[in-house]
Amino acid sequence: MVRRCTRCGALCRKEKGERRKERTTINHTIDLNADLGEGFGPYRLGADAALMPLLTSANIACGFHAGDPMTMRETVAAAARHGVAIGAHPGYPDLMGFGRRDLGATPSEITAYVIYQIGALDAVCRAGGTRLRYVKAHGALYNRAVADRVVADAIADAIRLVDPSLVMLGLSGSTLIAAGDAAGLRTASEAFADRAYTSDGTLVPRSVPGAVVRDTDAVVARALRMVTTGSVMAIDGTSVAVRADSLCVHGDTPGALALVQALRTHLDHHGVRVAPFVR
Repeated sequence: MVRRCTRCGALCRKEKGERRKERTTINHTIDLNADLGEGFGPYRLGADAALMPLLTSANIACGFHAGDPMTMRETVAAAARHGVAIGAHPGYPDLMGFGRRDLGATPSEITAYVIYQIGALDAVCRAGGTRLRYVKAHGALYNRAVADRVVADAIADAIRLVDPSLVMLGLSGSTLIAAGDAAGLRTASEAFADRAYTSDGTLVPRSVPGAVVRDTDAVVARALRMVTTGSVMAIDGTSVAVRADSLCVHGDTPGALALVQALRTHLDHHGVRVAPFVR
């Protein structure tokens, strides 16, 4: 007898007196990224050391919204040890607000901010015998660029001016991807396993209840759906199309380590290979 598993939605077959969950053979590949190195001075945020071996890409803070030279060096070294692709995670110069306040910077200011931060992390990578591979904007800067093409173009310009071989990582279907493509950059689309979506494919603001999905089973089920069907259920119950070259899980979310461990186990069980989106 075939049944639908109440935990993950997979088909289960009762055979020889036992319910046996059938392993699927989907053969998809997905990258897992998280924001790391977001401590500052003696303060540490998230379980970076434990998370790093489970990830394939690390978005490393560059000193504006979080991070400092020592934290950057430590995080880059850890990523290199574990073979994790390194990305710059530039944000607004807003340590007090963790880069989650929109500062209303001009396009030229944004380009300068991003150039400065990419350059800093690139230097740390070179000094550590490794290399920077991609750029993903942080927080309010990311959210603004998702809907504002002028801001997205300013970020793309900064990447192109520093190193046009860097990949621009951005929200699936957003103006970030369009701006990167227009600038001649390689782009990669990301989806968020632990964030709620609106019906237009953008993220629900953190100020709205339910914006961060904290239930491990729900995050795992959402991630598998995004990877295997290219869709996610929005907060209003509608189905939204997403392209997922990479899945983001926020390292500062409570229980992030257990969540990523469960996600890795579940993806492996369903035949989904976890590997960096950039080679």
